[in-house]
Amino acid sequence: MTIPRGHAVMLALGIVVLFDVLRVFLPSLITLFGRAGETPAELMGLYAAAWFILPFLALLAKPRHALIAGAAGLVAARLLLQAGVSQLYVSSAGVTAGLVFLYGCACAVPRRAVPVGIMGGIALSSLVHLLLDGVDLVWRAGPLSWAATLALCLALFLALLPTPPAEGAPAPARVWFLFGPTLLLAGMAATSWAKPEQGPEPLGTLALTSGLLALTLVAATAAALGPATSPLIELGLGIALVAITVVTYLPGAGVPGLSIGFLGSMLAAAGTGPAGRRQGLALLCGGLVFLVGTFAYYAAYDLDLGVPNSVVPVAVSVLVAAVAVVPRLVRDPPVELPARRRTLPAALAAALVLVPLVVVVSWQPAPAVAARRSDDLTLIAYNIRMGFGLDGRLSLDRIASWAAARRPDIVLLSEVDRGWLLNGGHDDLDRIARGLGMRHYFAPAADNVWGDALLTNLPVKSVRSYGLGRHGYPTGAQAQAAVVEVNGREVGVVNTHLQAPAGQAPEVAAIVRDLAASRPVILAGDLNITPDDPEMRVLLAAGLSDPLKTLGDPPTSPAGRPVRRIDHVLISAGLTAVSAQVPRLPYSDHLPVLTTLRLTSVDQEG
Repeated sequence: MTIPRGHAVMLALGIVVLFDVLRVFLPSLITLFGRAGETPAELMGLYAAAWFILPFLALLAKPRHALIAGAAGLVAARLLLQAGVSQLYVSSAGVTAGLVFLYGCACAVPRRAVPVGIMGGIALSSLVHLLLDGVDLVWRAGPLSWAATLALCLALFLALLPTPPAEGAPAPARVWFLFGPTLLLAGMAATSWAKPEQGPEPLGTLALTSGLLALTLVAATAAALGPATSPLIELGLGIALVAITVVTYLPGAGVPGLSIGFLGSMLAAAGTGPAGRRQGLALLCGGLVFLVGTFAYYAAYDLDLGVPNSVVPVAVSVLVAAVAVVPRLVRDPPVELPARRRTLPAALAAALVLVPLVVVVSWQPAPAVAARRSDDLTLIAYNIRMGFGLDGRLSLDRIASWAAARRPDIVLLSEVDRGWLLNGGHDDLDRIARGLGMRHYFAPAADNVWGDALLTNLPVKSVRSYGLGRHGYPTGAQAQAAVVEVNGREVGVVNTHLQAPAGQAPEVAAIVRDLAASRPVILAGDLNITPDDPEMRVLLAAGLSDPLKTLGDPPTSPAGRPVRRIDHVLISAGLTAVSAQVPRLPYSDHLPVLTTLRLTSVDQEG
């Protein structure tokens, strides 16, 4: 028995297009439907749920009609998104269309094509995302992006046309149910592992991170091809999946997608059971697991769930292992599926091509350290809102281009996302640093991949991140304290994004006092306080001054109609502000603060 290639390719390509749409839909919930931390999570959840519940109407349609209509809607949504048309609603409708398409597939695709079609689609999408440096085609303009998008949509259309009726038994309902949980686990594991805090990464480190991820994606697809192993071996693989998922979400853990390799084996195991019925219903229910798991994990940054949000991916991995393996242990009759002898050579060939390609594309040489021979330095402080502009479009390259034109010596970023699936799985810091040609220093705050960052090519004498108390607020915060050298003198830099200002301002003030004992200090970032708030007086009492008050006191938030200044550059004695600007940029919901500072003395005494 061979795998029906036409059906497998059709399923995989449909999943690639759907994943493209999901990477637009999820961040659009935050940036266009509402504002994180201000729009109730329950309201955003209800809006998202509507588009995952609507596909259940496909239960009333003929599977072939659902397949064709869903594919047409999915392709139309993908093309409209490339054109930048009504991003929120088009991506929402595209998610519904994609699930309707998969419902049709669940009723039409034969057993042997399903595990490899699901895993192959997820793996291919993740590999392309990796090769594109996390900036998907949908966020790119120009003829090449359009040509690639049209080619993808045409390939799905061509794969759809000649697919004959399924031969042999249909796939078990449980393998279709696992699509949603597998998409969630693979989507998170492929991007949300902890990256090195200092970068760019050396070539050898990249080979052990991005290269290993590419190898894992290839291995997962090969595992999904089968054949299924014995139930006891599958039980061991299921336990390994859970264990590696636990390790992946430990603080500071840098495990790049190892759990994905076991997902292919789980799909292969689930695909060997008796066919049963209600495959389409199972697929739609699995989609709800994806939605609930995604919101449960990321809502923890705005709501107190009572448990660490790392419980969510671990619980989903337990669900995947249980659904795939337990029936095999207790009731499934044996299903004989012949081994595919060409699986290993094909997987090795793919790995030999893809792994070096991913490493080479991801690598960038470390910029040289550049000593500053002047007492003046240019500093940018910018809350980039995970890289999304007021129009909801990914703005990383526009941010980097604008900042590079200012020729800054130091760039301080807040709300830096290095891999949240909710925001599309982008490494904001790596992309901006690449555009600026700067070294970067990341300071995790909320979790391994969300926090603040300092970028500079000045000599850095020391850098350290101090965790700040939560004070009842669910999102963590930190203060990144660095010492840089400017014209042979030391300058302290404290970069922070206060989440609970009333409690955290005194903690930051203590860090400033310690750092300022023998050098001038800059405190900058999104402090979430105005110049007249009591917390500002706490910071000024630490020996800081607010130079922007005498330089126009420009508001910074919200970016569309700024009415208050909550983004600041505060300085101690020994520094003076030569100029300050707050340019009206649409690349975030905050405006950047651009200052030129002058070092006037070695110590605080002037």
